[in-house]
Amino acid sequence: MDAGRRTEQDSAHGAGRERTVVPHRGLVAPADRARLLGQQGTVVWFTGLSGSGKSTVAHAVERRLIDSGRLAFVLDGDNVRDGLNRDLGFSAEDRNENIRRIGEVAALFADAGLIALVAFISPYRADRQRARQAAGDARFLEVFLDTPLAVCEARDPKGLYRKARAGALAEFTGVSAPYEKPDDAELVIDTAATGVEAAVEQVLEQLVRRGRLAAPVVERPGEACP
Repeated sequence: MDAGRRTEQDSAHGAGRERTVVPHRGLVAPADRARLLGQQGTVVWFTGLSGSGKSTVAHAVERRLIDSGRLAFVLDGDNVRDGLNRDLGFSAEDRNENIRRIGEVAALFADAGLIALVAFISPYRADRQRARQAAGDARFLEVFLDTPLAVCEARDPKGLYRKARAGALAEFTGVSAPYEKPDDAELVIDTAATGVEAAVEQVLEQLVRRGRLAAPVVERPGEACP
């Protein structure tokens, strides 16, 4: 575990119980992994409504990074709910736990030196802030896919908006459950006006500018958002 992260979070989760877990410090420092991989462990957190393009952009960023010899991995909301978080539903409490778990997993990926590309709706600001605290502010890049609801609903790649409007899906973000927009995301992209490749370039530029990644990153042909 990297020094300096999970301070407030440790106190919150440890309150009211005896602290018997003492993190073990290994012999490999983040700088060692950075030299090995040519990158800094980072969490890139894509948030936005269903259909906003989170997974599409995250996977395109992953492809570019891998093609450039960098180590990256996408943690996608549906994939994680199919495994690690299959015991969780969509109540406010379960949504909180869903994001708490993936925030911790993403922070571990960053500890390992990977660029973790997290594609989750993550509708609540407080949950996203806890994920930021888990990784550490310097290692966290929040990307808000600020695509209008009407555009997301018109895309409806999984047919979920149609089901929500018909009353077949309860607690659906943007229809029957709230989405709290980020106040200060490091990057805001409207995929109704920005294609996939341009969005990828913006993410990579942020990573280079913040010193998480060394340029250059190879280019690939453009794609369109779904």
